Amino acid sequence: MRTQFLSFAAIVVLTAPVAAQTSAPMMKTFTSSAEVQQLIAKAKADRKGNAPITVEPILSLAPYRANLEYRPIPGAAAVHDTEDEVMYVIEGAGTITLGGQMVNPTRPNPTNQSADSISGGADQKVSKGDFLIVPHGTPHQVTAVEAPALVLMTLHMPQ
Repeated sequence: MRTQFLSFAAIVVLTAPVAAQTSAPMMKTFTSSAEVQQLIAKAKADRKGNAPITVEPILSLAPYRANLEYRPIPGAAAVHDTEDEVMYVIEGAGTITLGGQMVNPTRPNPTNQSADSISGGADQKVSKGDFLIVPHGTPHQVTAVEAPALVLMTLHMPQ
């Protein structure tokens, strides 16, 4: 009996860290404006070199995640095959190009494409308070940023 208990205890102790790692993602359903300002400061501080984007989580309720995107410079073009993307401009201004064709696209993962640029497409100027929806399958790219940065809230919505 004692041997069985010790074996059971050893299994619990050894598998507890694995169980903790595979648990459901953390749920966060409220973020204050003060916390958003802290996330902006964190994103700015965490930016690596000349990276075009730094991402910080704002909210999470599976399968949805709202992220803060700190964008001090234009970035790569993207297409999301299976997700619509809602964007809200928290701070700053810039231009987002929508539509057209990806130039020499690559596939960094099974559901997204990336490219250095888009050929064609329509430019949409955005500024603080603006909303935008990018339908799945639509090329999009931040092509201009007014200093110091364009700060977006993005929400990917699975289809």
